[in-house]
Amino acid sequence: MQNLFHSEGAVGEEIEADVVVVGFGVAGACAALEAAEAGAEVVVLDRFGGGGTSRLSGGIVYAGGGTRPQRAAGVTDSVEDVHAYLRAEVGDAVSPATLRRFCAGGPEMIDWLEARGVRFGDALAPYKTSYPSRRHHLYYSGSEAAGGFRDLARPAPRGHRPVGRGTSGKVLHTALARAVRAAGVRILDQTRVTGLIRDGGEVRGVECATLRTAARPARALHRTAARLAAKPGIYLPALARRLHAVAERVERRRAVPLRIRARRGVVLAAGGFIADRELLRHHAPRHRGGLPLGTRADDGSGIRLGRSAGGTTAKLGNVSVWRFITPPSEFLHGVLVDEHGKRVCDESRYGAALGDALVHHHGGRGWLLIDAETRRRALRSLPRQTVWFQLLQALHLLHRRAVTAPTITEVAELAGIDPAGLAATAHAHDTAAPGADPVGKPAEFVRPLRTPPYTLLDLSIRPSAAYPCPMLTLGGLRVDEDTGAVLDERDRPVPGLHAAGRTAVGLCSNSYVSGLSLADCVFSGRRAGHWLAPGGGGERAHG
Repeated sequence: MQNLFHSEGAVGEEIEADVVVVGFGVAGACAALEAAEAGAEVVVLDRFGGGGTSRLSGGIVYAGGGTRPQRAAGVTDSVEDVHAYLRAEVGDAVSPATLRRFCAGGPEMIDWLEARGVRFGDALAPYKTSYPSRRHHLYYSGSEAAGGFRDLARPAPRGHRPVGRGTSGKVLHTALARAVRAAGVRILDQTRVTGLIRDGGEVRGVECATLRTAARPARALHRTAARLAAKPGIYLPALARRLHAVAERVERRRAVPLRIRARRGVVLAAGGFIADRELLRHHAPRHRGGLPLGTRADDGSGIRLGRSAGGTTAKLGNVSVWRFITPPSEFLHGVLVDEHGKRVCDESRYGAALGDALVHHHGGRGWLLIDAETRRRALRSLPRQTVWFQLLQALHLLHRRAVTAPTITEVAELAGIDPAGLAATAHAHDTAAPGADPVGKPAEFVRPLRTPPYTLLDLSIRPSAAYPCPMLTLGGLRVDEDTGAVLDERDRPVPGLHAAGRTAVGLCSNSYVSGLSLADCVFSGRRAGHWLAPGGGGERAHG
């Protein structure tokens, strides 16, 4: 039976479901699957076509402890080693019990995804890289093998890449979306949530503006503008803004009200706030010049909805900035320095750690010193170690953001770096005893730089479509770590409201390693969906 209501002069439709999920990325898809497979009637909403940042991402899922792909590749790993490494990365982002639960559940998580159509390969990348080539699907996706971390735990490759055509984020989300549809979930795309329905202090549903009844040309224009704004618009911010303005204009003119009542609860999985300049300036003013990794829907709307119901936030100032120096893996033999010629950090650390060091301790400025031998080896390895976008970025770095000179002093002067500082750093690097690198870089990545001419590659963080520096927000709504319920200022759950993915504080809210965000989307999405499903514990007294 169709219920109608009037809103600002327009007639709107009202529908009901057990669970309403706001956002159809990986977190939203996993929440919907967990609830629907337990018998709940689920509606998923997405402002655009679904996928969000998950679909744009590299699609890596972080898991260890003996997953099926690890076992097939002959990799030995244990929950204890995963936990010891992630404890250093995660810090206080989640409780020790939650971290332990995530680490122990790694093999089951991969099995769960594979049972729903996601295929993970077991071809192990034989070199260290920021992202594996299409021939490899299991790799070291964090700083597991970097100096200091290998002393905490036995390193193992834990980055799992889905197998399929196209970008792996798209492959991952497409499989999950197919499973969501097969589970009988109702998907309403091109529907923007404008507010929460509340009854006293309890969240009872959502208010929306939807294009689902608009004319086909209007929907097609909105869909096309949103898709192009996401990609290639992610690399061309000015184009993305113009296309998004088109989509917004269609929404203003053609969207009609829609109200969805939630009998059991609402899950906010609408992404982070990387597209909201005001929130970024307020919470993370240092993070400028990076490439916002997300769609225009990553505007903090999910976080604002949670706040409107009394939810509280944490770690909004934590933004992950990625400055990758691999591939090619030969660049790990270089020396990363600042404008004073001083070492920045262990070059074998994951790109988010390099970016964090550059932004917070070196003003976003950094250069990689290599010699002629390293350059020759790097060029030879590029074709077999890179996918197309990595190849273009590496060539741009080598030819457009590089200066070369016969001596270290001369190359420093060309780059605007302190010559004496760089010379002292290079000498300390080249003469260190085996295993005694000044910043702790593992011995296998240390090779003296003694073959002139010398080159400085400019890794400084500044706007660049050819050599972008992606960045992602990590903070969000505070949640109960057993249920995913949004917490108020007194640490009490907001009745009927849960959050997942980058809308919520989670595993990667302090420190990012590749695959941990998507793994957290799976983990937190399933948690919220399970709790709101029949028998999950989220029963309402009055139904």
